Amino acid sequence: MSHMIKVLMADDEEQFRATTKKILNGRGFETILAASGEEAVAKLRVKPDVVVLDVKMPGINGHRTLKKIKKQIPDLPVIMLTGHGAVPSAREALVEGVFDYLSKPCDIDVLSAKIIDAYHLRKKRGHPGEKSIMGVMVPITEYTKLNGEQSVKDAIEKLKAAFASRISTSRIMETGHRSVLVTDDKGNVQGILAINDLLGCIMPPYLSEPKPSMAENIQYSPVFWRGMFTKEMKVLLKKKIREIMSPAPVTIDGRSSLMEAAYIMVTNNVRRLVVVVEERVIGMIREQDLFLEMDRIRMDL
Repeated sequence: MSHMIKVLMADDEEQFRATTKKILNGRGFETILAASGEEAVAKLRVKPDVVVLDVKMPGINGHRTLKKIKKQIPDLPVIMLTGHGAVPSAREALVEGVFDYLSKPCDIDVLSAKIIDAYHLRKKRGHPGEKSIMGVMVPITEYTKLNGEQSVKDAIEKLKAAFASRISTSRIMETGHRSVLVTDDKGNVQGILAINDLLGCIMPPYLSEPKPSMAENIQYSPVFWRGMFTKEMKVLLKKKIREIMSPAPVTIDGRSSLMEAAYIMVTNNVRRLVVVVEERVIGMIREQDLFLEMDRIRMDL
């Protein structure tokens, strides 16, 4: 290697740390050790090229450590190690932006290759600080989901809750959302119900029909509109979500770039995309998420 790749490895097993460091250093890496998640975060000051992180550690575990690392250095690649082979843990790591995950005990050849791949991928991107879609999206676990057979009343209550829980913070635009994802019993996305859908459904059909010229002034008089909103809401609340929802949003691979997400939103005239990895829904990315990333870049420049 023309450049000595600096690896920060965090693991609470002393013998594993020592053995792995000896082997990695023998292969041309510079290895810095940490015995805990807290120590790993503190040692980010050495500016590692790649982090190797154990999932199960005392204090803050691997997932919490990963979040702290990504908050400080979004583009720093992290390889996670798990001695338990837990699929939920691996999926959680993928959603959180991990480069890859390996089961312990891991083959040192595989680990070495993954470290080199992670290093070169970061260099190839050439845009330090630019987050991935998975770094700015709303994880699917945090997005409001309802079944299509539920009522519109349920949807309104859930949307209100999404706002109410964050209304007192200055980050409402970042975390609150103005839609609910409609899924089936298996978690497949069937559609989406946004506030705009609710507004469109309280419009009586006759408002969009051709009007006799003699009725033009009557229709738009104050008397005509009075009480209409409440009347139509009473009808709407009895409907099921599937009756009024919009089609499922356009999807985007979670490993795509933010510019790809922006391009799809603009060309399709949509405000949100479903984020998938290997056909599994992992989150939603919205126009406000991209806007907040614009603002972050503005402040960094």
